[in-house]
Amino acid sequence: MKLKTALGLATGLAAALSTTTLTAQTLEEIETAAKAEGTLSTIALPDSWCGYGDVIAKFKAKYPEIAYNGLNPDAGSADEIEAIKANKDNKGPQAPDVIDVGLAFGPQAKDEGLTQAYKVATWDTIPADAKDADGHWYGDYYGVMAFLVNKDLVPNPPTSFEDLLKPEYAGQVALAGDPRASNQAILAVMAAGMARGAEPGAAAGEAGLQFFKELNDAGNFVPVIGKAGTLAQGTTPIVIAWDYNALAWRDSLEGNPPADVIVPADVTLAGVYVQAISAYAPQPNAAKLWMEYLYSDEGQLGWLAGYCHPIRFNDLVANGKVPQEMLDKLPPADAYERAVFPTIDAVNANKTAVTGGWDATVGANVAE
Repeated sequence: MKLKTALGLATGLAAALSTTTLTAQTLEEIETAAKAEGTLSTIALPDSWCGYGDVIAKFKAKYPEIAYNGLNPDAGSADEIEAIKANKDNKGPQAPDVIDVGLAFGPQAKDEGLTQAYKVATWDTIPADAKDADGHWYGDYYGVMAFLVNKDLVPNPPTSFEDLLKPEYAGQVALAGDPRASNQAILAVMAAGMARGAEPGAAAGEAGLQFFKELNDAGNFVPVIGKAGTLAQGTTPIVIAWDYNALAWRDSLEGNPPADVIVPADVTLAGVYVQAISAYAPQPNAAKLWMEYLYSDEGQLGWLAGYCHPIRFNDLVANGKVPQEMLDKLPPADAYERAVFPTIDAVNANKTAVTGGWDATVGANVAE
């Protein structure tokens, strides 16, 4: 396995590629053109995900001339790719300008001609292994897989994936997405396989499918997309989700019910998400301006406030840009010291195994 600490990600990924930053246009020219376009269309950005609610609000306050159009906030990565394909010839409000997808979906979108190259001003501070050399996609933030637990209904919380198979968790365990389309759920399956000793990639995907088959056969798996609301209602008392989602949901519940966020002891899987601009973006300059904001210090700290580790985290820390009170709100450091960052080949192989094998192996139709 490829082991790296979260704090050491940038070091482990090596130095960033040296390239030009703004392509052909200055930032001032992009801003002027973006204001003339007047709209930015994003997709799959719920307010509770990674602090996006505040990030979006600050972007809107900074650029009030640009109307923000948030499409389908609960969509998965595969849905975002399909949205670009479905709107190739549509310059209307249903066509996304930008996407935020799981690591495996970035290269896929590029290979299918669905993205356009653009390098933000802070390009050199983005780790080389977390970006496409030509600028078609680049990492934005990362987190680790965790369990969100309703303490009222689960007095003895699970501390590992294997614990989830115990009879006491009958009808309680859910994924935070459909494993046939959601990157979060697809990687949760790989985490379960890795917890059983499988190497990241197809082997872990297949082992994870077997784990979820056992979980489903035991009656412990709930085929409902888990989130804060379903946890509070008792529909899904245990939800497997990224730590930043779990922590944000915990905070949103305000102790009703009390909830715990647990990083499983048998595996700490870290996952990177990536940003890209649609090749068919109706507002390409607004898309570039959005990217510039996200990769600025302000945008990166906005994600960190939402419990995500921004891709420029090490650069920000090294330059004293991260307030101590923000660092103090993050999970214990030891949860990240054992984190595993799978290679993009492993992520792709797992995605193929999970999306192709879920129906035949597990047979549970996960839905809202």
